[in-house]
Amino acid sequence: MKKIKRTTTALIILIAVVTIISGCSKSEEKTQTSDKKDGISASNKGKKLTMSASDSKLEWVGKKVTGQHNGTVDITNGDLFVDNGVLTGGSFDINFATIKVTDLQDPEMNAKLTGHLKSDDFFSAEKFPTGKFVLTSITPLSNGTENNYTVGGNLSIKGITKTVSFPAAVKVNGDAVTATADFKIDRTLWDVKFRSGKFYENLGDKLIDDQIELKLNISAK
Repeated sequence: MKKIKRTTTALIILIAVVTIISGCSKSEEKTQTSDKKDGISASNKGKKLTMSASDSKLEWVGKKVTGQHNGTVDITNGDLFVDNGVLTGGSFDINFATIKVTDLQDPEMNAKLTGHLKSDDFFSAEKFPTGKFVLTSITPLSNGTENNYTVGGNLSIKGITKTVSFPAAVKVNGDAVTATADFKIDRTLWDVKFRSGKFYENLGDKLIDDQIELKLNISAK
């Protein structure tokens, strides 16, 4: 009987210790999650500002084993929304029919690559001339860098919409806004699979990187 009592007492003590530890863990977990800053859903609240097509552009860099190419795509029909000096939403169209290659000076080579980028191997510009980006979340940052927001949104290319997120530097000056961002996307998510190592084997020096580097410059007022 004494042995049973000792065993029972030990079990009670063990349960109590586990309960205390579990309670502490949950408390610590709540503290950690309560300090986390969640993204603020875009509301398009405030004043609507129209993007300047002449002052806004999307630059791209595509890399391959033997080098890289770069160029631009025009941004059209864009708006940003600002409320009390804070970005609250926005969207813009991307005109893939305007793809340009800026690193090739030879007219024939430039035209050949430009036509290939517009073809079904890449962006199918004739079938899907317009892409779109719509802000869905905006998180203000105070990280000591020029990027003062993390923006999330839906990026549509070739009729396919995927969620993306990237840091951006946004400056609001009265009724004028400028925004810049540098980020990368995986082209294969939008069915741009030409010479991708994910889908083709033994490409050797014909391999093209899946990551496309993008630089966004927007001006609106």
